[in-house]
Amino acid sequence: MLDKVSQIGRRAALAAGAVMRLNYLQPHQVIMKGAIDPVTETDLQAQEMIIALIRLHFPDHGFLAEENVEEVAEAGGTGFPACAKPRSAGVPTRGAGVSPADLSPHRWIIDPLDGTVNFAHGFPMFCVSIAFEAEGRLEYGVIYDPLRDELFEAKRGGGAWLNGRPIRVSTTERLDRALVATGFPYDIRERLPETLGRLGRVLGAVQGVRRAGSAALDMCYVACGRFDGFWEENLKPWDTAAGLLIITEAGGRITTFSGGEYDIYSPYILASNGLIHEEMLSRV
Repeated sequence: MLDKVSQIGRRAALAAGAVMRLNYLQPHQVIMKGAIDPVTETDLQAQEMIIALIRLHFPDHGFLAEENVEEVAEAGGTGFPACAKPRSAGVPTRGAGVSPADLSPHRWIIDPLDGTVNFAHGFPMFCVSIAFEAEGRLEYGVIYDPLRDELFEAKRGGGAWLNGRPIRVSTTERLDRALVATGFPYDIRERLPETLGRLGRVLGAVQGVRRAGSAALDMCYVACGRFDGFWEENLKPWDTAAGLLIITEAGGRITTFSGGEYDIYSPYILASNGLIHEEMLSRV
């Protein structure tokens, strides 16, 4: 089944990316889900397309997706297209009935547009991220950057790939030679001192820090060696699920800030090539 999963996941990512390219430089409908947390018409169009395509081939599978159309409507986005609501594994979220997909051991974890702030401002750094898990274990991940036409993929035990070519993490061994990336959470205003303190400690130890605004692409860049490390706070499962598999299959390491095992529900993520991981842990 995994071969079909990867085929459909890849098709869904490419289709969503085509919508992003088409809409990129057009005027956007933007609704604020939070003080600095926007959603555009393209987020919802992409999510609707991804879920429809996957359901066509896997009607009994479940979904955990970023955009909740009811929340968007409450924020004033009633003119946006309807799309499937996110649901957690084993927990029905549609009325009183339980559909087969709600209880499925197979689940797709979707961020239809990672980097919405960038997209809405015309900054060319965003992507679509799709992961597939079976029985709670990630089996496949795909992240597509539509502007650069870069497709990152990984299968559990099968390695990580960029446009069909195998990729590996960097071989940088010293933190003072490392280029690392970070992002800032949407609740940054409530945690500013903690976040800036962490940023300052890393800045004082590395060659450079980049903040591009797409966690999924940051993770892909760690996987292919463009970045040596990455850390961020308060990410969600759809932000990191595909990237987690891509990095680990590329030979990298991912933990929490305390060095513990990372899963997609952990609030803190630290990813690296493995060689600088302990030094980064001491800073974050």
